[in-house]
Amino acid sequence: MRPSLALEAMGERWSFMILRAAFNGVRHFEDFLEALGIARNILSNRLSRLVEAGILKREHCADDRRRIEYRLTPKGLDLLPAMLALRQWGEKWELGVPANPVLCDNRDGRPIAAIGILSHDGRKLTPDDLTWRDRGEIEAEPKPAAFREVG
Repeated sequence: MRPSLALEAMGERWSFMILRAAFNGVRHFEDFLEALGIARNILSNRLSRLVEAGILKREHCADDRRRIEYRLTPKGLDLLPAMLALRQWGEKWELGVPANPVLCDNRDGRPIAAIGILSHDGRKLTPDDLTWRDRGEIEAEPKPAAFREVG
């Protein structure tokens, strides 16, 4: 596992706080300042890092071209499961109480399930169900008939 690239892109605590705010709809520099209580220079530095990493993008506001919005890119949006897993872990082991607000499914208004590890066929896995394998070995194996391309 190579976590260093992900950790380099994320930086540290403030980057996670900025991302959490972005996932909650914060878009403008001044709004990040107000929501996070972060120093201007630190916020500017962390936003620049997240933009350089391709996690956020800078866009001019449609109604005022002088204002800049920070928006999550597809790469940034893919961090949502990791962010939710960290939040759920913190609720379980650090806070001792559920955090508020609660993330819910738009369809029925119910809280989302705990983030878990799923197999290729959707089974929920535990750490005992997992093993590391070389990608080359996996790719060299014959594909099951259901996955073979029809020529």
